[in-house]
Amino acid sequence: MRVRLKGINRVAKKLADGSSVTYYYAWKGGPRLPGKPGDPEFVAAYNAAVAEKAKQPSGTLQAVLNTYQDSPKFIDLAARTRKDYIRHIKLIESEFGDFPLSALPDRRTRAEFLAWRDKLALKSRRQADYTFATFAAIMAWAADRGLILCNPCERPGKLYRSGRAESIWTEADETAFLKVAPPRIALAYLMAVWTGQRKGDLLRLTWSAYDGTHIRLRQSKTGRRVVIPVSNALKAALDEAAKDKKAVTILTTTKGTSWTIDGFNTEWQKARAKAKVTDLTFHDLRGTAVTRLALADCNEAEIATFTGHSLRDVAAILDAHYLSRDARLAESALSKREAHEAGTKTPN
Repeated sequence: MRVRLKGINRVAKKLADGSSVTYYYAWKGGPRLPGKPGDPEFVAAYNAAVAEKAKQPSGTLQAVLNTYQDSPKFIDLAARTRKDYIRHIKLIESEFGDFPLSALPDRRTRAEFLAWRDKLALKSRRQADYTFATFAAIMAWAADRGLILCNPCERPGKLYRSGRAESIWTEADETAFLKVAPPRIALAYLMAVWTGQRKGDLLRLTWSAYDGTHIRLRQSKTGRRVVIPVSNALKAALDEAAKDKKAVTILTTTKGTSWTIDGFNTEWQKARAKAKVTDLTFHDLRGTAVTRLALADCNEAEIATFTGHSLRDVAAILDAHYLSRDARLAESALSKREAHEAGTKTPN
């Protein structure tokens, strides 16, 4: 007799060689199961995972972490975000899973949590901030639902400062990169710098999202829908690529298969090294797109239509990271002021 196991999450993936594989998880965000449905080891692993999940240690942080991972708030996250959260949650569980909820209001609790973050920062300040931000978000979710009396993780401040305020691709960087980059990597560069979208969204973008004049997509991180007019330079590259399309996605490997994140990162780094472009990342193209639009005298609303940011976020990005670093903006401002004052002077 075959027993139907509830909640099994199936994830089909294409490998770098073009073959397909299906992974099975006990539930969304749950542990990966060995073998295939019906195999004895598969059923045993499933039952063990469910039994472990059923152990809801009431009165401890583990109960809150478990409840959060069963909630729509967690399940509705993008797959990549959910994967990152699970990695951080495991660190929290190992350190504070048995921490009593009754001790949260104690002022010493915040000190203990922050001391743990500082310990993580000895390896990586950035990762320490990410892990603690996940911790704070879960605690805020629990506090809103009355599962805990207070959130001792709120407003912790940051240990890591990116220092990427000047990390903008210059025209010289672009020329050097496009000169040596393979066509499939050059197309990825052009799509990023002319749309300001994230790497993951661009790698998933299908030909059906491009109608010859616009690109339409829904951002996986924010859920925002954006409609982006395609520039002449990008249109020429897309139309050329369309002549030999072999996959559903626009960006593909040399074999005509969709990229994996790791596979693309490897090829991107090779091209970047060959071009001798240092200290710049693919993500910096998002800021580069914002900067170039601003230099073209686009206002914040116009920029937001490209990036998918809110108007407030666009203003914050321009103010904090990019525009104050570009001397051309100061030159443009002076030119406009001189032209304005020359036009308003009263002749003698």
